Amino acid sequence: MPDTSDIPEPTGQVSDAVTGNWVDTIAPAWSRPYLRLSRADRPIGTWLLLLPCWWGVLLAALSGGDFTRFDLWIIVACAAGAWLMRGAGCTWNDITDRKYDAKVERTRSRPIPSGQVSVKGAFTWMGLQALIAFGILLTFNTYAILLGIGSLALVVIYPFAKRFTWWPQVFLGLAFNWGALLAWVAHSGQLEWPAVLLYLAGISWTLFYDTIYAYQDTEDDALIGVKSTARLFGSNSQKWLRAFMMISVALLAAAIIVALLDNSNPLVMVVALGGPWAFGWHLTWQMRLLNTDDAAICLRLFRANRNSGLIIGLFFAAALFL
Repeated sequence: MPDTSDIPEPTGQVSDAVTGNWVDTIAPAWSRPYLRLSRADRPIGTWLLLLPCWWGVLLAALSGGDFTRFDLWIIVACAAGAWLMRGAGCTWNDITDRKYDAKVERTRSRPIPSGQVSVKGAFTWMGLQALIAFGILLTFNTYAILLGIGSLALVVIYPFAKRFTWWPQVFLGLAFNWGALLAWVAHSGQLEWPAVLLYLAGISWTLFYDTIYAYQDTEDDALIGVKSTARLFGSNSQKWLRAFMMISVALLAAAIIVALLDNSNPLVMVVALGGPWAFGWHLTWQMRLLNTDDAAICLRLFRANRNSGLIIGLFFAAALFL
């Protein structure tokens, strides 16, 4: 049995939550454990799930030369769906990892190991979030609905990946970037190569940022036998992260070029390609600051990837106005 003597009281803030977040300050007390379970006090995960969705719909609109009111709905629906499915996915992750979380300093304050939420309560909360998200998904076309349902297999598998592979970040990337495919199909009604290239670029980006995130837990992970790319790469992180960065930038550029080859306005291509260029510089900045032995810096840089992803979306949005 793990030693639970140092586990915070059930009303305590989760250790890696954003200071002064709305869950811990203004949310009703009864809702806080469930919102913490959904990581509502740590919004970066929702951003990282959402941004590939926005890339997909915006590049699809650029490719077809038509941004409609339904595309605005796709943007809003993906935002709501990302919040809900990230919450459901994190709830599932915490259910499956509850014994591991109780042994790791950074995670033992989470709602299940700290006793704030029962496993039965967590299952109920997960189902409610997934059901509402499914209702939103039903507003899309049939192909997009099927793609959305298909993503559930990745969500289910991911928490177990770190138990059988040194590359669990690949499974996270497969799940977290599925929205690039879904949003493209929600706009166009068919899956095309630019969406696939966006998806692959997102997976490589996930390997970049989630490896940085995993360096916070390398010592605890080694003690309890949890695998990660951070443990696998060790002191060679710079080489691997640089490779992931270059692959992401190259695939993003390829997606844009393939999508916009038939566009009669070359300025649209130029502006859109500014996204991967600026994105690459932002990741380079992160690498310059990275100290894998400093957990605070790793967490800060992990959170900075919201801005990395927004850069792509902003360049795509700017190109739409040309």
